[in-house]
Amino acid sequence: MHLTLPQRMYLLCYTVDAGKFEDANLLGRGLLMRAAAMTELSRTGLLATHKKKVTRLPVAAPHDDFLAEVFYDVAAGKPSGWLQYVHDKTAEAEETVRDQLVKADVVTVSAKRRLLGAFSSKAETVTDPQQVLHLRTTVRSAVMSGTAPAAVAVDQLATAVFFVECETTSVFTRKETRQHRHILKAYAERFDTLVPGLRSALRDSFLVTRGG
Repeated sequence: MHLTLPQRMYLLCYTVDAGKFEDANLLGRGLLMRAAAMTELSRTGLLATHKKKVTRLPVAAPHDDFLAEVFYDVAAGKPSGWLQYVHDKTAEAEETVRDQLVKADVVTVSAKRRLLGAFSSKAETVTDPQQVLHLRTTVRSAVMSGTAPAAVAVDQLATAVFFVECETTSVFTRKETRQHRHILKAYAERFDTLVPGLRSALRDSFLVTRGG
């Protein structure tokens, strides 16, 4: 199965050692899905940027259901800020991407389990943890080796910097983020030249979601 960037980021929220999606890494997952979709749409020439704003181009929508949803969410014509597109419909984003992965037997969802009395949830797991480890290694290798930003693919740049902005620890621990802050900063700056305004919108959206 060819994985879209949102699908890869969804899987990378999974902590293989713990064998689950840890609660601490779920706060920004929907935001990651939305920002990843807009990165892929920009990279493939379906969205255009202008002075840190974005507009939908008059082209055919992508075949992937989730990418198409995000594509049509972005207004055509006059460019507008990224924040509304990152921040809106995050729960729906998680659900759509999860359903895609479940349909492909990449993720399984168990029956509902009771939590805190009246609340319930569904337990998710990844069917092939090695696939997650491979994705994780691909993202980590560039950062850990200090690969120059210009030599790193846009998808890798996006994954590395987005996970840092959303404070997700399934790819880099907090200690590793501190230790490699200079190369991560360089990656962020490189990404900003490719898709201007999106990363800062993701960070602002995460801070609002976190309440800080």
